[in-house]
Amino acid sequence: MAPRKQQEIFDATLRLVAERGYDGLTVEGVAERSGVNKTTIYRWWPSKAALLGAALVEADVLAFEPPDTGSLRGDLVALAEGVVRLLTRPPARDVAVTALGAAVRHPELDAHRFFADRFARERAVFERAVRRGELKETADPMLIVDLLAGAVWMRAVFRGLPVDDGFAEETVSAVLDGLASR
Repeated sequence: MAPRKQQEIFDATLRLVAERGYDGLTVEGVAERSGVNKTTIYRWWPSKAALLGAALVEADVLAFEPPDTGSLRGDLVALAEGVVRLLTRPPARDVAVTALGAAVRHPELDAHRFFADRFARERAVFERAVRRGELKETADPMLIVDLLAGAVWMRAVFRGLPVDDGFAEETVSAVLDGLASR
């Protein structure tokens, strides 16, 4: 399938899930919005869960490139700012919250692929930091990412509070420097 047509299918999938939720997402609706026959969609993705899983990883609207600012702190701030954008700015916000939230209730929607893809890309940040001597080899990169992303999810999604401009830097400082007085 041509990459442009594939992106149109993914775009339609993500728009529909944002508008109607996972239960309201249908391959027929995606076919209608993307102008592609539903049999073509089923040829590439056997179910709506498979289609949405692919769209979450491959769609341009959720595109992600790991930062390389030259420092661990800078990279982590950039990562946290990326999560803030993902969870606070439409259309990515609506897609991420709806689709990833649906994964909790619908195990057939394998969100693990989305998170595995993101973490595989983020791993380079930590490998560079270890080589530069900024991070111990024994540090757990996934824990660091979970702490940063979890802070944004809690603030923006679960608590519904605004995320100000300094939030990413404050969160990174809390993770790297700790909070206790010395």
